[in-house]
Amino acid sequence: MNNREDFLAAIQEIMVDMFEMDPAAITLEARLYEDLDFDSIDAVDMIVRLKQVTGKMVKPEDFKTARSIGDVVEAIYRLMQD
Repeated sequence: MNNREDFLAAIQEIMVDMFEMDPAAITLEARLYEDLDFDSIDAVDMIVRLKQVTGKMVKPEDFKTARSIGDVVEAIYRLMQD
């Protein structure tokens, strides 16, 4: 995984697997809380899974400002560039 499309695909897979979401609803523009009914517990679960997938520690504060799937993709992209 080294580009935004790969990260989006990984996030889609995680959200479908963990939260039984419709893959078509998981777009870059989808808002986590309003469109996808995400909550803080879901965010923690996602952080744990992303650590497993990326091998890097995702900081919870990176998620606090994330409002959309695109924000999450961008945060993971930046993390992987370090």
